Amino acid sequence: MRKDLAEGILAAQAERKPVALLTWLDSGAQRLMSPDEAAGHPDLAGALADAFRLDRSATVETADGELFIRIFNPPLRLVIIGAVHAAQYLLPLGRMVGHDVTIIDPREAFASPERFPDAHLITEWPEDGLPQVGIDRRTAIVALTHDAKIDDIAIRFGLEQGAFYVGALGSKRTHAQRIERLKAIGVSEADIARLHAPIGLDIGAQGPAEIAISIMAQLIAVLRGKAEKLAG
Repeated sequence: MRKDLAEGILAAQAERKPVALLTWLDSGAQRLMSPDEAAGHPDLAGALADAFRLDRSATVETADGELFIRIFNPPLRLVIIGAVHAAQYLLPLGRMVGHDVTIIDPREAFASPERFPDAHLITEWPEDGLPQVGIDRRTAIVALTHDAKIDDIAIRFGLEQGAFYVGALGSKRTHAQRIERLKAIGVSEADIARLHAPIGLDIGAQGPAEIAISIMAQLIAVLRGKAEKLAG
C-alpha cells in the first residue's frame, strides 16, 4: 500500500470518518473513497453503501474490472441516557456486539460505579456530556430516563448530529407529548420522523432484560438496513 493511502486511512480513523480502500485487481490501481464521495460514482455507490453499512469488505465487478473494497469504519458507539435498570442489561449487550458504551446521567445516585462497575460514566447533563463523547453517524443514542429534562435535550442533540439511531423509552401517549415538546425546542419534522419511540422492536418485552434485548435488536436492524422490513 502506498504511503499516502496509509496516511489517509490513519487520518480518517483519527477523525472517526469511514473510508474504503479500493483496489482494482487487474491493474493494481488503488484509491480511497468516503461514503459521500461514493454518491458521485453511480456504478460503485450501491456496493459501497452495502459494504459500509455491513462493516464488510467485498469484491465486485465494475466496468474497469474486478474491484476489491476494503472497509475501514470507525468503532460503533452506544450512548445510554439514564443509568436505569434496563441500562444494566443494555451495557453488556452493547459491548458484546462491538459498541463502545457510555452512560450519561446527572443523577450520581443512579450513575454510580457500584451499579455500573467498569462502565464509562458521565455524571453530567446531556448538553454537557454528549459533546465530550462526540456524536456522529456511527453513534446510537438511547434515552431511558422518562425525565423530559434529561431525555429531550439528548434526543435533539442526537438527531441534529446525525446519530444513526436515536430511541426513547415511553408509551405512545408519552411519545405524543414528547413530539410536541421537541417541536417547541426546534426539532424538525424530518428529524422527529427518525426517532424510534416507543423504543425497541415490538416483541412483547417484559422487564428490563427483555426491554434491553428489544432495543438492541432494533438498533442492529437500523444499522444493517433491515428496519423497514421488520416494520412491515
